[in-house]
Amino acid sequence: MKELIEYILQFGNLNPQQITFIEQKVTVISLKKDEYFSEAGKVPKRVGFVLEGVIRGCYYNNKGEEITRCLISENSLVVDYVNFEANAFSSEYLQACTDCRLILFSKQDWEELSQTIVGWDNIKNKMVQKCMFQKSRKGPVISQDATTRYLEFMQNHPSLINRIPLAYIASYLGVTQQSLSRIRKNIH
Repeated sequence: MKELIEYILQFGNLNPQQITFIEQKVTVISLKKDEYFSEAGKVPKRVGFVLEGVIRGCYYNNKGEEITRCLISENSLVVDYVNFEANAFSSEYLQACTDCRLILFSKQDWEELSQTIVGWDNIKNKMVQKCMFQKSRKGPVISQDATTRYLEFMQNHPSLINRIPLAYIASYLGVTQQSLSRIRKNIH
């Protein structure tokens, strides 16, 4: 719980009563590897905060290929926020790449924070902007060669290299798994 509160306090100030109120509004859940946090075709109903593990945002392109769009690890919010706010159907999946522990807010509790805590909307907007930036940050620049993309990935996400399946890293980098294996062999 302290990880969540430390995260929130980066974006604004809260008094002890407000912190206690937030702590009363959450539950902690576990997701097993490959389970979904939210799914395409459904309305997202919760906001999560990753305590342990990695979640990936993915979708299927018009050829039916699965594309990994973003990777979300510890101390980050996870939510399909646009559809969560709009009460609309999602077009992407948020799936556990590893076993995960998350702190959860239901939609009702998330909205109650806005109605109860003065200044929460300001904090929430900053957190959501960071979350959206992390999610919208498209995969690596495809105009770079695949080796450069992988080297940048290793530099930007060193903790993910050995934690998530190579298939997800390859999809995120826009290369085949075979290409990624060759690149890794040439580098190491």
